[in-house]
Amino acid sequence: MARRSWLQAVRQHHGIEHATLTLLTRRFPRARVFARSDPRGFVVYGNVDTLDLRAAAEEAVARLNAGEDGLAVHPNCGTNLVTAGLLTGCAAFLASGGDKRPLWDRVPRAILAATAALIVAPPLGRWTQVRVTTSSRVDGLRVVAVNRCDTGPLVRHRVVISA
Repeated sequence: MARRSWLQAVRQHHGIEHATLTLLTRRFPRARVFARSDPRGFVVYGNVDTLDLRAAAEEAVARLNAGEDGLAVHPNCGTNLVTAGLLTGCAAFLASGGDKRPLWDRVPRAILAATAALIVAPPLGRWTQVRVTTSSRVDGLRVVAVNRCDTGPLVRHRVVISA
């Protein structure tokens, strides 16, 4: 297998992260977890059992390899928040600038523009996840370790992925 670039690795790990959290929260609906991907794998924050997390991560890789591409996209992904923030901020800025009317006369236009941006943000955030920030193509990847790290008030686990 050809060596992966760091960007490809992060996108693949991000997809596995999403699939893992989806499967984990389906099994444990009260679990409050979030995660962050990097070139080595991903870190899961929240009080979850290490063996349950490993099982979910291994199942996530298997299901992505079996063609369940939708597991790589998650509705609570930070990509969606960044997309919404960028769109609403830019829309409000553009709608409120450029004329000499008083601020209170420009605010309604800025609110309308920001609201329109929020309507467009969810499908654009999903599109961005699919095309830019995640990958469901994880052929040849496997979970090699899941290590619990209790170094502070928040429990975290390092999930190591390798080719």
